[in-house]
Amino acid sequence: MCGIHGIYRFDAAPVSPAQLSAMGDVTRHRGPDDEGRYIDADGRCGIAMRRLSIIDLAGGHQPISNADDTLWGVCNGEIYNFRELRAELQERGYRFKTGSDSEVLVHLYDAFGDDFVHRLDGMFNFALWDARRKRLLIGRDPLGVKPLYVHRSASMLAFATEAKALLELPGVTRELDHDVVADYLHLGYVAAPHSMFRDIRKLPPATLLSVENGEVRQWRYWRLPSSVARYVTEAEWIGRIRDGMERAVHRQMVSDVPIGAFLSGGVDSSAVVAFMAKHSAHPIRTYAIGFEGGEAEQLYNELPYARQVAQLIGTEHHEIVVTPDVVGLLPKLLWHMDEPVSDSAFITTFLVSEFARRDVKVILSGVGGDELFGGYRRYLGGHYVRKLQRLPRWSRQLMSRTAAMLPSDRHSKVLNTMRLARGFLASAELSPDERYRHYLQVLDRASIAELMNGRTGTTDALRDAFAAAGDEDALNRMFAVDAETQLPDDLLLLTDKMSMAVSLECRVPLLDRELVELAAAIPEALKVRDGRLKHLMKEALADVLPASILDRKKRGFGTPMGAWLKRDLAPVLRRLLSADVVRDRALFEPKVIARLMADHDANRIDGTDALLALMNLEIWSRIFLDRRSPDDVTTELKAYLP
Repeated sequence: MCGIHGIYRFDAAPVSPAQLSAMGDVTRHRGPDDEGRYIDADGRCGIAMRRLSIIDLAGGHQPISNADDTLWGVCNGEIYNFRELRAELQERGYRFKTGSDSEVLVHLYDAFGDDFVHRLDGMFNFALWDARRKRLLIGRDPLGVKPLYVHRSASMLAFATEAKALLELPGVTRELDHDVVADYLHLGYVAAPHSMFRDIRKLPPATLLSVENGEVRQWRYWRLPSSVARYVTEAEWIGRIRDGMERAVHRQMVSDVPIGAFLSGGVDSSAVVAFMAKHSAHPIRTYAIGFEGGEAEQLYNELPYARQVAQLIGTEHHEIVVTPDVVGLLPKLLWHMDEPVSDSAFITTFLVSEFARRDVKVILSGVGGDELFGGYRRYLGGHYVRKLQRLPRWSRQLMSRTAAMLPSDRHSKVLNTMRLARGFLASAELSPDERYRHYLQVLDRASIAELMNGRTGTTDALRDAFAAAGDEDALNRMFAVDAETQLPDDLLLLTDKMSMAVSLECRVPLLDRELVELAAAIPEALKVRDGRLKHLMKEALADVLPASILDRKKRGFGTPMGAWLKRDLAPVLRRLLSADVVRDRALFEPKVIARLMADHDANRIDGTDALLALMNLEIWSRIFLDRRSPDDVTTELKAYLP
């Protein structure tokens, strides 16, 4: 695991070693153990890395080359099948200098060309320099576990694991992309191929980009399979899924340093820990987090469930209960994120990563299980709509109008039920695709147009993802869109950035490519059955986990942010979204934001995600657009507190 970066020059100017060093310095947190760089003899291309040592601690220095130094590579992430690939390559006559998993890349490329990427099982981004052809090749893993950013101008193409490294280069501007701001407010995250900066793009998942003779070419090398296996019995599926999960977890336990797991007590993390324990001679170290406080905090307290699973499996369990200094955290975390986000799970992920890093360098997470096997409430929309449509249309419309007047607050059990009812009834007459958008959106397009003086944005990640999903049934279309959008650009991005902020490698075995392809072939009726989410996954785990874990109510891995915005963060929120600050930033209409805050405070709406999106955007802007340090912004924000 590390951070990689590099530069390819289109002009006659050679790559600057100082610029490569500056890019590495700003991402030192990703790789505090080692650094290295290679610049081609003619100065056309330079690649570099910061390393967090996980495999072959002493010998895994990068960049790494082939036998005659004509191929050079850097890789961020892990190649889980590197031992099998190494054996295959050795049979072909290739000699290895190290025991590192990254070394297989240069030899695989030499043997198979660009098709080598199809042989990789792992999470990665990489850069390869072919000195014979003067060709640069960069790429990203199929699901987008590891991020990669690209800047392209007339003089150069540069890439980096984090956008902030590209901002160290002369000529890379910090100009905000206003269309992306609109899409961010719609989704709550920044969807590839865009970033918040006009000068920087995200390389999408499963994508390769080459530069040769000044010509840039980019292509997709993998897509989620769309063929559903309809003639496999449920019993056969149960065996396949159980075996697939176990194989994936076992493969991803390879490490030369201490390893652990996040444990929330939910189905996904519990399954990962159970399979880890089966393949370990020692108790697995598990880590859980909870919040101190009242009703709102307790809605996010999963410690009793994590404790139950830890005792059942026999883990070496560690837990922490925190009262987080959110004001002190936000500027630092948004600097690490490189972009604003409205998903408060980035705070929780950082805190539990920081806690686990005291003991381990590698952690396994259950991220991805909801997208693979059908774990989100929105996947039940069609099920309940079919029941609702048995009622007369006038009755449905009356219920919808009545629900729209109900108070809403996700951090109260009663008001959260009303919130969910409002959202469901408001979307019941929509098409499946638009209903899905309604469930996910932070702000609708009409509200964004009002907020941004008519601008709604020209980008639409959900539209593009639905177009690529083809003619699948409604539920599998949702799964496909999630895999293209929210999974890589929200959940996996914050998982990577928040764990690597403390130099912790986080692995996601439920997103093993073989398991993903297997899950994609499951008919939707087996993923969600009669209102039961994750039906097939739970059946596959019936002899692994107790029913009390498999069928307990799902909770999100987030924070009681709505309560904090009304309480702990209220002075900061009011100041950052005050009329004078909003006017000075010149992005939004102050009256619209004031109305949004008033409606949230009065429980007329639950504006948690929208207000967090706006507040985080302003904090992010102070750091990245105004060029202020996170510490400086933190000092200012704390001055707003009573």
